Amino acid sequence: MKKLFLSIVAVGLLFSACNQTQGNTSSTAATGDSTAQPTTAATTTANAATAPLMKFEKESHDFGKIKQGDKVSYDFKFTNNGKSPLIITDAVATCGCTTPEWPKTPVKPGESGLIKVVFNSAGKSGLQDKQITITANTVPAQTMVHLIGEVLTK
Repeated sequence: MKKLFLSIVAVGLLFSACNQTQGNTSSTAATGDSTAQPTTAATTTANAATAPLMKFEKESHDFGKIKQGDKVSYDFKFTNNGKSPLIITDAVATCGCTTPEWPKTPVKPGESGLIKVVFNSAGKSGLQDKQITITANTVPAQTMVHLIGEVLTK
């Protein structure tokens, strides 16, 4: 009986917390709070129109067949085809065996840059598909490239 009562209380608190968040957003809109951000499609379209656009020459690279323990690297070349400077904030790979390096300074519209990716095949075997997710001030915020190939055992 105690467990049932505690479960009901927990569910009640959960629902009230969800409703409170929704209530706060509607109350700020009702009071005309000027700090509330509009979420119209026109605002999103305007941001997308002026946002940087990261265009890669190749979105995937096949390094072919390599021996276990070998390291391969590839430079993914991109161009900022947008109307404002491109700022890359992060680049992460699907595993620690793949290390991306990216430009830390803004890439101006029309300029190019490189994301250097190094794959260490130590302890790996078989077909590999390493996905690198790049986070930047683009719309959408994340772009993905792939490094694929096959690691042969010694």
